[in-house]
Amino acid sequence: MRIAAVTAFLVLVTVTSSAVADNWTHWRGPTGNGAAPQATPPTEWSTTKNVKWKVPIAGRGISSPIIWEQQVFVVTAAPVGEASGAGLPKLEFKVICLNRQDGKLVWEKTATVAIPHQETHNTNGFASASPCTDGKHVYAHFGSRGLYCYTIDGELKWKRDDFGQMQTLNRFGEGSSPTLEGDKILVPWDHQGPSALYALNKLTGETIWKADREEPTCWSTPLVVEHAGRKQVIMNGSNFARSYDLESGKEIWKCSGQTKRPVASPIHLDEMVIVGSGFQGAYMGAFRLDGNGDIKGSDKVVWTIDHDCPDIASPALSSGRIYFHKGKSGLLSCVDATTGKGHYFARRIDGVDSTYGSPVAAGGYVFLSSRSGHIVVIKDSPEFEVVATNNIEETLSATPAPVDNELFIRGENNLYCIAKAK
Repeated sequence: MRIAAVTAFLVLVTVTSSAVADNWTHWRGPTGNGAAPQATPPTEWSTTKNVKWKVPIAGRGISSPIIWEQQVFVVTAAPVGEASGAGLPKLEFKVICLNRQDGKLVWEKTATVAIPHQETHNTNGFASASPCTDGKHVYAHFGSRGLYCYTIDGELKWKRDDFGQMQTLNRFGEGSSPTLEGDKILVPWDHQGPSALYALNKLTGETIWKADREEPTCWSTPLVVEHAGRKQVIMNGSNFARSYDLESGKEIWKCSGQTKRPVASPIHLDEMVIVGSGFQGAYMGAFRLDGNGDIKGSDKVVWTIDHDCPDIASPALSSGRIYFHKGKSGLLSCVDATTGKGHYFARRIDGVDSTYGSPVAAGGYVFLSSRSGHIVVIKDSPEFEVVATNNIEETLSATPAPVDNELFIRGENNLYCIAKAK
């Protein structure tokens, strides 16, 4: 009986791990690195070619879609009613579930209706954080409007709308996405007021710990990694890149060098994490996970780069290589993740100029999106080679999601499922 129980447990773990790997449960994908190792989406499409379905989504398309089995989830803030006296819109903050096969609506829930307390950047929206799921629940983070937990079938389980109101730098707006790990959901809360990182019980929404952060506005997403049996939460920041103990929230190590108002999220490779920023400066560093305290200048800093670093789009890691854009531009760099040495730097790409969406890797290719609506596909290789240039002909700010043989693209106005025509 004991052997049977162990065998059943191992099968369950294997099936669960495989299910997560075959889905896109978070805007940085199953690895946290912007890669889908098992996916093989098409490399060519147009507004008509290889479009399995296209569905309009009300509200600006900033947040990225996530996929679990046959369900596709997006969030939005759709205008409703008259604008306030200050000119800010009254918005319905919604969670939408679509059928993956045909794009038809499965369920739609309005989390709240509110007038934002603060403006946002003219290229940003008011529902910019991407949702996440563990296959049982879907979590939608609307920042100052709250965090909402729904069952996979659309039943509201709990909400937290008591975090307060963010005051973001230069009124650029909100957008940090939460991260699920084990029984916790990690909620970043960096702004011009008291900043913090929260760990909540994902089943109840209750606070497990709160780590106060001496950081101004940051739009990065937490990354969870493991070293020597201990899980760490890695966060970007204007003052320091930091690591926190997942169980207690206590700071483990930190390293200064990041630039003003970071947006790019961390990535990881084996015993290292890589954190970068590229606004009003440039810095990318690879840090060993066995550090303690302030590690700047120590051997815990494996390598650094001081030019062409990413700003809004996060780097992607695939096949031991890091792909990233310079600032908000389309200039692409590719470096060896272990050494930081460049295969190429600041390579200009026709069709890719202003970048908000992050590179994603799948099927031996890397997909590079531009706000112009172009997605250029290159080989996942140390040599730069363009395979295809595609255009959805609408503004594109969200990161695409490759799952199995499909690619899900959230445009400014529509959500696309790209798949080879049968």
